[in-house]
Amino acid sequence: MSLHQLRHMAGHLLTPLLMCLGMGLAYLGAFHQPEPNHVQVAIVGDSPQVKVMAQTLKDRAGDALDVVTIADRADAVDRLQHRALAGAFVPAAQSPELLVAKANSDTTAMAVETVFGTVTAQQNLPLRTTDIAPTASGDPTGQGLFFVLVALSIGAYGSVAAISVAGAGTRMAVRALTAVATSFVVSVIGIALAGPVFHVVDHDYASIWAIGWLYAAGILFIGIGLHPFLKRWTTLAVMVLFVMLNFTTSGGIYRPELQNGFFGALHSFWNGAGFVEGARSLLYFDGNGGLGGRIASLALWFAAGVVLVVVGGAYERRRAAAHSTAHVPAHAATPGAVHDSARAVPAGAPAHAAATPAHAAAPAAAAPLSGNTAAADDFDEDSDAEEEIEQAVGV
Repeated sequence: MSLHQLRHMAGHLLTPLLMCLGMGLAYLGAFHQPEPNHVQVAIVGDSPQVKVMAQTLKDRAGDALDVVTIADRADAVDRLQHRALAGAFVPAAQSPELLVAKANSDTTAMAVETVFGTVTAQQNLPLRTTDIAPTASGDPTGQGLFFVLVALSIGAYGSVAAISVAGAGTRMAVRALTAVATSFVVSVIGIALAGPVFHVVDHDYASIWAIGWLYAAGILFIGIGLHPFLKRWTTLAVMVLFVMLNFTTSGGIYRPELQNGFFGALHSFWNGAGFVEGARSLLYFDGNGGLGGRIASLALWFAAGVVLVVVGGAYERRRAAAHSTAHVPAHAATPGAVHDSARAVPAGAPAHAAATPAHAAAPAAAAPLSGNTAAADDFDEDSDAEEEIEQAVGV
């Protein structure tokens, strides 16, 4: 095995090894130890005893809980429906009640149940939990939308390499139109699986499909827009953006109140969170809790993709023009040169000397050497393209 082959193989191993490192850092960093982080909870009532309970709980919990008191149960339900609370505790002498919205986040609801279960256990009272926002029949854990997100993401980012590499000879406009069509197909597959097949979505099918299309189109446009600049590293880049940082910040498994500040901050504007939280607001909370902001974030991600496509297309055109200029043959650039050299042959010289082109003076061995080099370069480019597609689709 030659040194060139070893370097070539090592270079291609770098991408999956970086994927391994990145996935481990992202997933373990986001999910390995969920802890409450400013979870918004309320205690219902305005009596001195309620205020003392709230202050005591806040002092014990520290930054884990943000505890407030509210006047009545109806206000607590309204705040839960607007996704402003993770839970509300209604004290009672015999049967205290905890109000939660599991559709907002089942894991957060479980954390709140643990907190107030400890409170009632100290009082030797049973805790009655009421879910004011139950999930769809096909999504008992409330995490089904996260797996719809996974399907949409893989369909979109996996298609980036296919469109960019297989369509490398086409204009950027053609690839952009292909991306629109591909994102449409991906979104149709997503809503078909989420709706009639698995019943994760049981109403507002058209709206969820449209959100999914906007989400998938944003990924595809960003990917094909980056490809002229990053080439074979595009796969790694889109994996960082739309897998490592995307799934971990989407809120599909743990919302930001159970994560550290880094992932919680990204949750506020990342596109995966835009899809998951937008779909949750639409399906379970009548559009309350930031639906408009989530749609706006998805639109901005798509707009960023459009800008990258325009810039990437312009970059490709400039490179193509520069490449064409650089490869114009010397005799084509100065058509009179050959004839001038022919006229300059001294009298008495062999007749064929005047007809010999200037470039024929190059060593005969140069032709097969340059042919072998070109073949090797073509092989490297083909293998790079094939591996890029395999990495994008296979991971």
